[in-house]
Amino acid sequence: MNINKRIDALVERLNYIRDIFGNSENANITMLRTELDEFRSSFRELERSESLRRLSRLEDLFAFLESKLEKELTPMDRVRIVRHPQRISLTDILENVYDNYTELGGLGEFSIDPAMLIAQAYITRRVGNKVIHQPVMVIGQEKGHGQEFRNGGSAKPWGNARALHYMKVAQAEGIPIHTYIFTPGSYPVEDYPGAAQQIARNIYEMARIDVPIVSIISEGGSGGAEAIGLADRRLMLSHGYYSVISPEGAAAIEANLATGNRVGDRMISECARKLCITAADNLRMGYVDRIIKEPDLGAKPNSYEFFRTLRSEVIRATNEACVSVKGLKLFRAMALKQGKGNSEEDVFMRWALTPGARARLVEKRYEKFRRLSTGAYMDHRSIFLRAGAAIQGVAWATRSWVVYNLVGRAIRAAKLGMEEIQAEAHLVRERTARLLRGSNGQSGGTATVSSDIREKLFCLSSEEGSPCFDEGRWKYNSPRVREDRTYSCPNSVSEGCLDLWGPDLFGDFAGVCSSCGHHFPMEYQWYLYNVFNYAEGFEFNSGIESANPLDYEGFDLKLDEARKKTGLRSACITFETRLNDINAVVVCLAAPFRGGSVGAAEGEKIIRAAERAQRKQLPLITYVHGTAGIRIQEGTSGVLQMPRCTMALRRYVDAGGLYLVIYDTNSYGGSVASFLGCSAYQFGIRSSNIGFAGPRVILETTGISVPPDYHSAWNALSRGHIQGIWDRREMADNIHQALITMGGRNLYYR
Repeated sequence: MNINKRIDALVERLNYIRDIFGNSENANITMLRTELDEFRSSFRELERSESLRRLSRLEDLFAFLESKLEKELTPMDRVRIVRHPQRISLTDILENVYDNYTELGGLGEFSIDPAMLIAQAYITRRVGNKVIHQPVMVIGQEKGHGQEFRNGGSAKPWGNARALHYMKVAQAEGIPIHTYIFTPGSYPVEDYPGAAQQIARNIYEMARIDVPIVSIISEGGSGGAEAIGLADRRLMLSHGYYSVISPEGAAAIEANLATGNRVGDRMISECARKLCITAADNLRMGYVDRIIKEPDLGAKPNSYEFFRTLRSEVIRATNEACVSVKGLKLFRAMALKQGKGNSEEDVFMRWALTPGARARLVEKRYEKFRRLSTGAYMDHRSIFLRAGAAIQGVAWATRSWVVYNLVGRAIRAAKLGMEEIQAEAHLVRERTARLLRGSNGQSGGTATVSSDIREKLFCLSSEEGSPCFDEGRWKYNSPRVREDRTYSCPNSVSEGCLDLWGPDLFGDFAGVCSSCGHHFPMEYQWYLYNVFNYAEGFEFNSGIESANPLDYEGFDLKLDEARKKTGLRSACITFETRLNDINAVVVCLAAPFRGGSVGAAEGEKIIRAAERAQRKQLPLITYVHGTAGIRIQEGTSGVLQMPRCTMALRRYVDAGGLYLVIYDTNSYGGSVASFLGCSAYQFGIRSSNIGFAGPRVILETTGISVPPDYHSAWNALSRGHIQGIWDRREMADNIHQALITMGGRNLYYR
């Protein structure tokens, strides 16, 4: 390489360093700039040998100071590294890590979604004198190197749908899946399928993909990462970040600025630090299995030694996933455990699994995610209560198996046989009677109409907003029923609605306009008492409390305020109740507690509710009074609730349970894009808004202003996210109708 090209390379390295460290003043960067400027201005006057000597000295200085700057990197500096156009991309990895590949589903900007790249590749390995090609499916976000059509690696719903399609192709072919996460987050579009719908579908299906999955994280942003990140082995590049939200998004929420205002760089950097997003943070918390070391200041397309390391690591991770479920594995398992499998020739293993091994792989994946973030919440139960709960769970499972499976199966078979005999006898009897009577077989009976009068829905309480016992049942009355004032319906101009008196509106009318049916917001307690019979139910796991696992500054005070304001310990209430003679487990996400956001405590309660419903063979109903998504102050501990809860609910549904989700008010974010959106039976109250991101977030991330009704229940219904829209006044009847007509085979009342 001639002198001019070597100088250009140093200029490019200096510009890269300045981009990484932003506007911060740094003596090392100043020294590099000064030394380079001096050499560029004088090298033409020097002898060639002297120019080469000084240039070599300058290159050594760059290498030395880059190593020094590496130790000074802040979390936000690492964010800038993974976003830089010179950062390695998935195409670079395909070219340098795999021995051959074919891209599937289109090329470049002509792909269905250029931000999602899918390729079938193989890794060639020599075992003795034999050359073996091991095929893999490679899936990941492609950011490119400054290619705008890639949309910064933000995949749209159809890109995630295509990724899921080829995961199932890999499953059918029995080959491993390698996913590479290079995304700041998914694109928040609500066309069919909506972003939240598709991410939830991906997580739900990946829970049961029974081939080895290995994920490598460079930039892991929220739901976009989780759409392809549910894996048996999770590796992370040393300069990568994995977070519930981008530092800019967290800073905007923390600052609570008006739309259009920008948060200062200092606050963004502070949020990046508090969120604990680096590879070292995630390894310490147990959310990734291993860190892959990169060159100083990040891997670039010409970092060939890094690509060799990455190749060894993905082979080793795939081997580890396979060896954990294989039979004959003694010495290879020991070699992998001791870390001696770094060379691809050291340990060879076929990546095809037997049916039994594939079943064990799925079970181990669930156990892996079940253990994650279990230390990120507070459990106030004593050791005796915990032991009792564990014993009780085993007893429930045993009883359900005996009563509903062992004995119940025989009873159901006997009933089925008797029904067949009775049906045959009934047909013979009816035809014989027709011949004898000469009648047409019509019944002369008349239907008996019940004379029961519908009970009043509300009662006047002695205290505002408190439940009371009236007409044989507990009921809840909204505090607004005591307000001696009128309310105007928002549709009064277009629909001609008359003003409504508070006691009538929030009393007899259940918060619904009597003219147009507009639903005014109601407290979550109204639903608990008047719909779900909470007063006569049994609340469990109430001792699990939201915590501050990252020691996020100021968040403890906010949690204390939420506890005092609501009287709740978390945004999730779980209880067992009886609805029209049918026992059910109910999960309620209460919006007043931190917007109904979900963290480790809420996730744990949801998982335990699903496990309880599965053991006792009960239907599971989730009522979403409102959710702001995943709680950002818990960082990765929060975002991991997406796959954790979804996997638990998938196990419950696969066991034959009925999982019903009902949305109300505003439901957005990772909750909708995972354990809520994965249900086959989702309904919305007329007042609900449902989507992946709210209007403000969409405007800030895409610059697009969405219509006011963009997330309305009617639009959610039209794109297939929900299966129906319910009137609040008919909610109890609709739930009972769902319980007796929908769901799986193993419910006790089936």
